[in-house]
This record gives sequence, structure tokens and C-alpha cells, in this order.
Amino acid sequence: MAPLRIEMPALALPRWLRTIDVGGAALALVFFAPVLLLVVLAMLLCDRGPVLFRHKRIGHNGREFLCLKFRTMVVDADERLQHLLATCPESRASWLRDQKLKNDPRVTLVGKFLRVSSLDELPQFWNVLVGEMSLVGPRPITQSEVGRYGRYFLDYISVRPGITGLWQISGRNDVSYRRRVAMDVTYARSQSLTLYMRILVFTVPAVLMARGSS
Repeated sequence: MAPLRIEMPALALPRWLRTIDVGGAALALVFFAPVLLLVVLAMLLCDRGPVLFRHKRIGHNGREFLCLKFRTMVVDADERLQHLLATCPESRASWLRDQKLKNDPRVTLVGKFLRVSSLDELPQFWNVLVGEMSLVGPRPITQSEVGRYGRYFLDYISVRPGITGLWQISGRNDVSYRRRVAMDVTYARSQSLTLYMRILVFTVPAVLMARGSS
């Protein structure tokens, strides 16, 4: 499929947003530096392959960027996914419905811990620092997910994708994709400093309780 091209005026973001994003991301990278190092060491000891996973996602104003995560899957994850979808109707139905697999067999042992603890997303603070993401916003989507947003895709690209958002504090994988889209639209249309800060605050218990992370 050809890369997405958006022919529309650039959508502006609130001035306060970038200031908080840069300050918060910089502090987070310093604070979590020991954790980042431990994760890297654990991955090098327990699993062969690259530490980081770079995946093309769609950001603000439809621009594509490489979203960073600690790799949580086996190196040949794409090939295994295609085989699984071709041979397992239940997995195929789950993937078509939510773009997720329950008890995904491609996830490594270290990867399972990283996902449950949300530590796999720590590298995205760098995406925030360079202006590709925000601390709060919709989760970054792929080209194949654009159709799920329909006419609401314009709401999605009106803000930067975020490390956390309404979806994360409302159950994550326990929430249907349709409700996830509705939450993204709600945030995009109701964006304010109050909502931004409330989501950040409620992210802490959501992560500690691993809500919807399985």
C-alpha cells in the first residue's frame, strides 16, 4: 500500500503542550536511566536479536515516524503472525477485530514482563523529546489501522500520538477497538491542560495495577 498523503492545512497544537512534553520526557529519561540499562542487559542475556523495535506509525498531521519500543517479540514475529492467521481461525478473528492476540505466542519471556509492566514503552520518551509524540494522546496507529477510524481519522491526526491516553487508563486491551477510537476522538476534541494532567495522574495506578495489559 502506498504511503499515506494528507492534503490539508497543518493543524496547530497548544503552546503549553510542547513545553510540558519536553520537560516531562527529559526528566523521565533521566529518572528511568537505571531501569533502561537493566532492561537492555536482561534482553542481551536472555534473547538474541536487536534490543529496540522500530515500527512505522502515523503521527500529527499524518506524518509517518518510527515509533520506538523495547522488542518484546521473537525476531521472525511477522512471519509467525502470517502463519498463525492462516492456520488458526480464532486468532484470525481476534486480530481482525482488535489487532491484538490473546496470549500471543510470538512474545518472548522477557517481553511478557515488559508488556505487563509497560516498560517496553520507555524508549518512546525519546519520540516525545524529538517532537514525534506527546506524553498524552491517542496510541500511534499503523497505516493498516487508518480504515478503522473512518472520518474520525482527521481527529486522530489533529494531535500528536501519546505514550498514555484515555485508552490506557480505561482498560487498554480490555477495551474494544471501536471504544478506543471513540476515546481518541474525545481527547482530540476536548484537549485541555486539565484533561492532559488528569490522564497523566491516572496513568500511574493503571500501570501499577497492569490494567488491561494481558
